[in-house]
Amino acid sequence: MSGHNKWSSIKHKKAREDAKRGAIFTKLIKEITIAAKLGGGNPENNPRLRMAIEKAKEANMPKQNIEKAIKKGTGELPGVNYEDVIYEGYGPGGVAMIIEATTDNRQRTTASVRHILSKFGGSLGETGCVSWMFNYVGYMTFDKENTDEEALFEAALEAGAEDVKENEEDGVYEVITDPKEFMSVKEALESKGFKPQTAELTRIPQTTVKLEGDKAISMLKLMEALEDDDDVSHVYANFDISDEIMEKFSS
Repeated sequence: MSGHNKWSSIKHKKAREDAKRGAIFTKLIKEITIAAKLGGGNPENNPRLRMAIEKAKEANMPKQNIEKAIKKGTGELPGVNYEDVIYEGYGPGGVAMIIEATTDNRQRTTASVRHILSKFGGSLGETGCVSWMFNYVGYMTFDKENTDEEALFEAALEAGAEDVKENEEDGVYEVITDPKEFMSVKEALESKGFKPQTAELTRIPQTTVKLEGDKAISMLKLMEALEDDDDVSHVYANFDISDEIMEKFSS
């Protein structure tokens, strides 16, 4: 999990910087729109929409932007027709990758993803080539120093979490849930005063590929380039890169 956590830290730091420029709003609007389209405009009955709205609020998106995106998704306002697309492929050193995108033009997005992968030593693969290497889960972390371990464990398991464990390397407790139970577990924990540092639906690799030197840097540049693409919503990879290289890259 350490590689997943370290990249998440880089990504969240970058997201905060992007939010200042408004660059992240495009992706958030797409996610809200398609969530409303697929599951309806009421966040109480639509966990994906509820999560998208939470992330939009964290990025300080104006309320009217959120409401407009929901109405475009439900058809109350004219809007772009978005669809979810999932790509599977490989990065430098044979790293397995899953790339999730939300797009109004699948051909454009496919060409862009293929170009970015190729530029940094990766390639697109066939559907199913790497997805079996990842577990799709709800994932939350809680700061060890400010969290009562026993109380968190008890509350998380009572709320329906699948696993709770300590990550000494990153100084956090990790809570794993079934994706369908993620929002209910999160809200149950928050109601008891446990505020997660990280809370997301994610894909956790079952095994990792260790990268060093140029391949490690190329992998990180590839991750960054993909996440900079307006159509790409999430990128998952099973790389293992040292703290030293990760920190150097993030700075």
